[in-house]
Amino acid sequence: MLRFFLLFLGIQLSLFGVNMLNWVQQHAVLPWTALLARISAGLVTWFDASAAAQGKVLWNTATGFGVSIEPGCNGIEACIVLAAAILAFPAPWRSKLRGLLIGSVAVQALNVVRVISLFYIGQWNTAAFNFAHEFLWQALIMLDVLVVWLLWVRTTTRAGAQEGDGPPPNEPPNEPPAAPPSPPRPAAPRGQGVVSHSPDLSLPHARA
Repeated sequence: MLRFFLLFLGIQLSLFGVNMLNWVQQHAVLPWTALLARISAGLVTWFDASAAAQGKVLWNTATGFGVSIEPGCNGIEACIVLAAAILAFPAPWRSKLRGLLIGSVAVQALNVVRVISLFYIGQWNTAAFNFAHEFLWQALIMLDVLVVWLLWVRTTTRAGAQEGDGPPPNEPPNEPPAAPPSPPRPAAPRGQGVVSHSPDLSLPHARA
C-alpha cells in the first residue's frame, strides 16, 4: 500500500508538472479545450440552435451568455489523477493501457455533460451556477474518477485470478495410479517339504 501511494503521488506530481509546461499548454491543452467546446456545442445544437462555440467558449448567440472552459474544467486534471492511480497499481501493461483509454473516455464524457449543464444553469440562476461549478461538479467528477478506477481494479484482479486458477501450460495429463503390487506368497515352514501333487510314476517294487 505504501509503494502504491508513493508511486501515485510521484506520477501525479510529474504529470501535473508536464501539464503546466507552456509548450504542452499551447499544443495540447488549449487545442483540446477548444475541441471540447465544439463537441459540447455540436451536441447542444441537436435541440438548441442558438448554441455556438468560439475558441474555448460555449455561448448562446441569442442571449450572449457563455461559459469559458478554463483549466480545471476541461477534464485533463481528472484524467491525470486517474492515470496516476492506474499506473501506480500493479497490473499488466496491457490492462493499464486499456484502463487509461476507457477511463479517459468515461471521464471526458461526463465532463461534456458538466459543461452543457453549466451552460444552461448559468442562464437560469447565477447562484446555482456558482454552486454547481465550484462544488457539485467538482465532487461528481472526482467521484467518477474513483468509480472508474475501482471498476478497473476489480476487472483486472478478477482476470488475474482466473488466469492463476487454470492449469499450468504444457503440463502432461495426469496418469492413472499404478495398481498396487500383489502380496508375496507365504514361505513354507522350515523343516517341512513341499508336498507334490504330481502322479507317482515309479515302478512297483517286486516282492521277494
